[in-house]
Amino acid sequence: MSFKSILRDMKEVRDGLGGISKRTWSKSSHIAPDHTVTPSENIPQSPWASLPPELLHEIVRRVEESEAAWPARAAVVSCASVCKSWRGITMETVRVPEQCGKLTFPISLKQPGPRDLPIQCFIKRNRATATYILYYGLMPSETEKDKLLLAARRVRRATCTDFVISLSAKNFSRRSSTYVGKLRSGFLGTKFTIYDNQTASSTAQAQPKQASPKLPATSYTSGSITYELNVLRTRGPRRMHCFMDSIPLSSVISEPSLVKEEVSSGETSSTHKGNISLDQPLVLKNKSPRWHEQLQCWCLNFKGRVTVASVKNFQLVADIDPSLDALPEEHERVILQFGKIGKDIFTMDYRYPLSAFQAFAICISSFDTKPACEG
Repeated sequence: MSFKSILRDMKEVRDGLGGISKRTWSKSSHIAPDHTVTPSENIPQSPWASLPPELLHEIVRRVEESEAAWPARAAVVSCASVCKSWRGITMETVRVPEQCGKLTFPISLKQPGPRDLPIQCFIKRNRATATYILYYGLMPSETEKDKLLLAARRVRRATCTDFVISLSAKNFSRRSSTYVGKLRSGFLGTKFTIYDNQTASSTAQAQPKQASPKLPATSYTSGSITYELNVLRTRGPRRMHCFMDSIPLSSVISEPSLVKEEVSSGETSSTHKGNISLDQPLVLKNKSPRWHEQLQCWCLNFKGRVTVASVKNFQLVADIDPSLDALPEEHERVILQFGKIGKDIFTMDYRYPLSAFQAFAICISSFDTKPACEG
């Protein structure tokens, strides 16, 4: 056996790459290094995982404050992907949209929007593929690298139409982890039902530490939308009502003057004069437009967010009973507005108590054909 082959075998053993050499010195074999995988607890962690919690909190806080808009905000998501300790601290640092007005993780799409200023988005319609894409931002950018939030695809059936809503514009399978819910219309296109595939409890009180929603196979009814029939075929804007089953009426009324009334069982129930319970579902209605004599059309003040006249344009406000003595601004506060700004491009601005998912479902209901509602 040559001296070079001996050196080669020794080098393989030293580098940990060799096992039994193809050439043997005798009948006995070389002893190969043990390559069995050690338990995970014995594997040394990355140096990033051993940072002091105080330092890690400061790092994540600065990243969260500096990267306020997409795509730069992807750095916050990257922080949650480093390791378990980074994920936990990132979840504690990032606040829900109601408090910060920002969308960071997928669960943010199921959480209520901010109370003060609306979150501004826009929708692109693709007639060829029957898809509707929701993007984060004021309007489409020139680079076309806008942040995709949700996507919907229209599926026509014999007696109804489904709008399947997903986190991906390429995967609308209901068995996929990207599936978040659907919107189903009736035969006439005047009644719609919003189905959310999360449980009712997790949607009503979404956990801020959850980075992505758990998507069970079952779904529940999150709300319904009704368009009034136009029997007389009169010209005018559509009239719609949205019944949000998962949102109580108390969410839009601040400091109501309640009276305590005793029920027969001896317990107390929080009701208002007229026996109107604030725990009943919130109802939204479209804000009545005014007739513009010079333009000869119905007009609404969209504050520059809508530039093209369309029968699809609308603003939704809370339908509050006058007996509740709510503040005037609560009757006029626009919770969701939707309107056209170009060919197949529409803006969508929403705020508390609606989530992005609920607002998107309401908006895409306006794209379905409604022969019984048109003048």
